[in-house]
Amino acid sequence: MARPRKPLLSRDRIVEAASALVDSEGLDAVSTRRLAAELGVSGPSLYNHFRNKDEILDAVADAVSAQVDLSMFDESDARDWRAALHDWAVSYRAALAEHPHIVPVLAQGPGRRPAGLRVADAVFGAMVRAGWPPAQATYIGALMRYFITGSALGSFARGFVDDETAYDPADYPNLGQAHLLADRRQKVDEGAFETGLRALVDGLSLQYEQLERGQLPPAGTVRPAPKRS
Repeated sequence: MARPRKPLLSRDRIVEAASALVDSEGLDAVSTRRLAAELGVSGPSLYNHFRNKDEILDAVADAVSAQVDLSMFDESDARDWRAALHDWAVSYRAALAEHPHIVPVLAQGPGRRPAGLRVADAVFGAMVRAGWPPAQATYIGALMRYFITGSALGSFARGFVDDETAYDPADYPNLGQAHLLADRRQKVDEGAFETGLRALVDGLSLQYEQLERGQLPPAGTVRPAPKRS
């Protein structure tokens, strides 16, 4: 029997084609009709693998989650929870930086996506094993997702135009170098992420010390400002 001229349609082929479309043109470019044309098949054939466009985008998002390194959360890994959290966040952001257009879908949470749930399970489990109460471990997981996905949703540096005249010192006396940011986008954005990540981990370390001393206040407690001498 002669082989078919084109590979048989599969979930993996559909996800690969959808991922390429999202990366190159954004979420709005994805439709079952467009994907069918890209794959050289009839539109209804896609429904043998996915019920609708949302399921396809879920699969694309999950494929990105599967790229995130989770090895630092293995019980055999020597890194403590602080280093593990830092290294995982760096890996997660790197995956999102490669596929920025899918970030709004990922930001909604893992839902039923297997790879996304494995990420959540790994983070939560590692924090609980480190000694964090389950509630605090949940807060940490949520905090890190807010921070990482938020940092990947847009570029701070790209928000400034490459035009020195846009920043008249009479109006913006402190933005004399702002026109240079666009050309330094990667350095600025990566530096901002690393600065924020260190601040988060350092802050959590202080809370962990309070936890070990039995002095960690319940979440939501407003602590009085220290008195000035």
